[in-house]
Amino acid sequence: MKNERNLGDVEEDILSYNKQEEIGWKNVHGDVFRFPQHKSLFAAALGAGTQLLVVIVAFLALGLLGVFQPYMRGVLWKTLIILYALTSLVSGYTSVSFYFKLEGTNWMKNLILTGVLYFGPIFVTFTFLDIVATFYGSTTALPLRAIVMLSLLWIFIASPLHLLGGIIGKTRMSEFQAPCKTAKIPREVPKLRWYRGVLPQMALAGILPFSVIYIQLYYIFASVWGHRIYTLYSIVSIVFFLLLIMTALVSVALTYFQLAAEDHQWWWRSFLCGGSTGLYIYVYCIYYYFERSDMNGFMQTSFFFGYMACVCFGIFLILGSVGFNASLLFVRYLYAAIKCD
Repeated sequence: MKNERNLGDVEEDILSYNKQEEIGWKNVHGDVFRFPQHKSLFAAALGAGTQLLVVIVAFLALGLLGVFQPYMRGVLWKTLIILYALTSLVSGYTSVSFYFKLEGTNWMKNLILTGVLYFGPIFVTFTFLDIVATFYGSTTALPLRAIVMLSLLWIFIASPLHLLGGIIGKTRMSEFQAPCKTAKIPREVPKLRWYRGVLPQMALAGILPFSVIYIQLYYIFASVWGHRIYTLYSIVSIVFFLLLIMTALVSVALTYFQLAAEDHQWWWRSFLCGGSTGLYIYVYCIYYYFERSDMNGFMQTSFFFGYMACVCFGIFLILGSVGFNASLLFVRYLYAAIKCD
């Protein structure tokens, strides 16, 4: 009788364990690695964000090494442009290689999309602002020589490197390594409460990362749009890396909560939540313009909000890439720890 009772206890424990297996994040193991919609756009955003991350890290490293002086603003902008052109290899490789992991086929279309995803808005914005500056007779309008130099830089350096990166990514393509097999039939996402939607989660995700950089934003804005000179590259470097760490942690936490609610569509969500800090910064731009700056008039308004829109979009791509990569590492580790059929 004692053995039968013990056997019954074991069977009860097994049934209880199996019941636990059928709820929460374990229940979506067959869908968690299902590729996202709009694979080409997703890979392009990841490639563009990775390139911009490399640009910022390289720029801060040069600042820490004392390669250029903070008061030489022309040199700073030229350095950013050259770094962006030279790192085009990174965007092409990252985007195409990941696109093939998502079982994409039209890699050339993906490569073009990656090239114009950030450069396109930048080109349109700069063209519009240059027309405005020319109309007002401002010295901020780019001279013909500068336009020719930028065009040559893009044609003979950025574009070939971008193409080369795509070719390398194509030749070194590999399959997506997932610890769990993907089910043939997608699992229906349960109806969730409103605060688990995309926009509420993005609003929640950006609070902590933005609080990390809030104090430094004023000094950076006063340097870029005012007459102050920002020389504390060590401080801004520390703050930037804290921003990356905080973004990664918040994205991982929200991804876990999403999977615990049996919502397996985390790919785009982790990218959007990671990049939401860029939207907070743009809201701060509005506050700074009306409350802290002395700028007015159509030209100054156009330049401020036009340039800052490009900057905040770049930050959105950078932090979105960081948030997704952190979530991807977490999800792989999480589901590798359980036995999946």
